[in-house]
Amino acid sequence: MKRVIAFLVVLLFCLAALFFSERHEHTEAVSANAVLNAAADVQRDLTRAPLRFTRLSDSEEIRVGNELAEEYLRDRHLDPKQQALEAYVQKVGMTLAPHAHRKLPYRFHLIPDASMINAFSLPGGHVFIGEGLLNLMMSEDQLANVLGHEVEHVDHYHCAERVQVEARLRHLRLGVVGALVQLPLELWEAGYNKDEEFEADREGMRLAVQAGYSPYGALAMFEKFAKLEREYVIHAENPQDELSQLAIASLTGYFRSHPLPSERLAQARTLIAQEHWQDLQLQKPFHV
Repeated sequence: MKRVIAFLVVLLFCLAALFFSERHEHTEAVSANAVLNAAADVQRDLTRAPLRFTRLSDSEEIRVGNELAEEYLRDRHLDPKQQALEAYVQKVGMTLAPHAHRKLPYRFHLIPDASMINAFSLPGGHVFIGEGLLNLMMSEDQLANVLGHEVEHVDHYHCAERVQVEARLRHLRLGVVGALVQLPLELWEAGYNKDEEFEADREGMRLAVQAGYSPYGALAMFEKFAKLEREYVIHAENPQDELSQLAIASLTGYFRSHPLPSERLAQARTLIAQEHWQDLQLQKPFHV
């Protein structure tokens, strides 16, 4: 019944949009793309609406995130170099955190694995980044934009909603935090839907700029991803970066669960132009 109602709402919306577009006189070419995009937005919002009405409180979300983080950090061991790297990640992360909309206890962690080319966040504010992803970076601004992306997954409730969806699918009660610790780490490594990933890209760039970093850090990362996708996934060129098979597998999984680097690049360039950030090109060296 709910699906039928949602379908009827979307259908009525489309018909109304078409009706008003026909009545509106203009000289531009008529296209159905805007109507289809609007209908897709309505469908997405209808899907997420029930979660908004039953959203976890901040305290519940923080409690779930802390339990998950404790489980994932339990067997982690860092050598002195990795400890310094994590301290650097925490310094940059805590420069970003005060500019987030939601005032949560954000914490930043290193995954000590050179083959881990990914980053992810947990409900409540825990952000993890793989050592392999850090090895690809040449500037602190690149790190700031990646961490900003993950902060925005928390800031816009993407993580919290994933907990709610998974709890429903697994018939878990959200009040039983211990049961949620059963959620595997891979669940958080997987990307979100395309709209949420693009939202995190945009807002992550804004967050980085507000914290004093260059938006070109994001552009540089997307260009790096595009190059690695060509070399290791599409195999259009001879690889210039020597990555292990595990790292290549991690990279392939990252591309499978995220929008195309070319699409993310296009959005980043558009945002820089719209926000008049062209003068913010200077980046700080990646320095531990």
